[in-house]
Amino acid sequence: MKNRFLETGKIVNTHGIAGEVKIMPWADDPEFLLEFDALYIDGKPWEIHSARVHKNCVLVKFEGIADINDAMKLRDKVVCIDREDIELEEGAFFLADLYGLEVRDADTGEVLGKIDDVLTPPASNVYVVKGGKQTHMIPAVPEFVIETNVDGGYIRVRLIEGM
Repeated sequence: MKNRFLETGKIVNTHGIAGEVKIMPWADDPEFLLEFDALYIDGKPWEIHSARVHKNCVLVKFEGIADINDAMKLRDKVVCIDREDIELEEGAFFLADLYGLEVRDADTGEVLGKIDDVLTPPASNVYVVKGGKQTHMIPAVPEFVIETNVDGGYIRVRLIEGM
């Protein structure tokens, strides 16, 4: 089952004295967080007064946070988004939805295991699939990943010899 709220970053510090916080985003692009009117902290919505990208972080001023003292109370908090607040492109999905999906061989139907982790090196994502005593590292590219069916709970892959 998909979680309604998705972790998207962590408040790592304050910025200035006017109550801004510095968020280290867990997204491909920090600008992703600028698309939202509210972020969620501990399940509670926090309306965004202003937000901007600064280096590789996002500086956010939340409604109701008047100064640095208020902002300090939010340090080390994880921020989330509501998945209903964003519309993904056709065929796109959140990496968080991949964890635990069953991975099947596209040719034989054999279950290879489940996605245990997703590595995100610069070239392409790599799915870490654990099944029994075996671990497969599968590049998330069309040559190997034939079908991703998040709603169906599985991914079909085509492995090459030695993989």
